[in-house]
Amino acid sequence: MPSSRAFAASTTAIGLIALAHAVLTWPLEATLAFFAGGAAIAFVAEAAVINLDWLDHHVGPKVLGVPIYVLFGWTGVVYLSFRVALLAVDGVPAVALGAAIATTYDILTDHRGVADGHWTYTDDLPGPRLREVPWWNFAGWVVISAATAAFTLPFL
Repeated sequence: MPSSRAFAASTTAIGLIALAHAVLTWPLEATLAFFAGGAAIAFVAEAAVINLDWLDHHVGPKVLGVPIYVLFGWTGVVYLSFRVALLAVDGVPAVALGAAIATTYDILTDHRGVADGHWTYTDDLPGPRLREVPWWNFAGWVVISAATAAFTLPFL
């Protein structure tokens, strides 16, 4: 099992590298909207599912049950996905494509976090699961990724 400290540090690094890239390549307003808005929406979503007892994180430090590294991971992955989408299209289509790319990344990787003991899905909601990851997690990635990317539309 990989070290929880190394996992949190590498996830945080992805977010910080993404933020640095945005600062260098985007208008300040777009960068602030994306990263502040994205971190806020990710925090609210994570706190909600934790409060509903659907998810339990095992890596800290945490605020209201939400690990700080999660906010960096969300924004880093969504930023990279959105920037890739912007190479092909712009505007609302880029938001949709970026959300699809980010969600695909989560589909391919989320089960590793479960297997490595970084988090546990504790819900008993009906519906399909993919490698122990419930359907609502992927739906959340689509919605939150799209909302995060959409924060930039007035500024790009």
